[in-house]
Amino acid sequence: MIRLATPQDRIAVEAIVRDAYSVYLERMSQPPGPMLDDYAAQIAAGSVNVLDEDGDIVAIVVLLAKPDHLLLDNIAVRPDRQGRGLGRQLIAFAEAEARRLDFDEIRLYTHETMVENIALYKRLGFVEIGRGREASYDRVFMTKRLG
Repeated sequence: MIRLATPQDRIAVEAIVRDAYSVYLERMSQPPGPMLDDYAAQIAAGSVNVLDEDGDIVAIVVLLAKPDHLLLDNIAVRPDRQGRGLGRQLIAFAEAEARRLDFDEIRLYTHETMVENIALYKRLGFVEIGRGREASYDRVFMTKRLG
């Protein structure tokens, strides 16, 4: 079940993000941006959803409504649950949320060294729309138009 995160979920959310993104520490000169986010504030703002399997949080997604699109700000799956389609399930949820909020576009960005994620996003219909340096990260910007 995908549900809004509660303050009681914060520790699990932070652990999933830390564990999921730690693999990229070797590739980057600084921690990935999601490892530095304030999840207490994002949970309080209603931006974090968790994938809860019988009380066990196994993945998270952070969605931010912008004026003309929904930003898929972060998606993380617990490493022991990766490769089972949970990321795809959360992206489908993000697309459904975008439609529910009357957006016809979902955007995301990722670090250029996260080549596996870029390939996954392309397979799921996202299109690269640019690359650039933002907040001291070399990012790849992507979008998907929703029908």
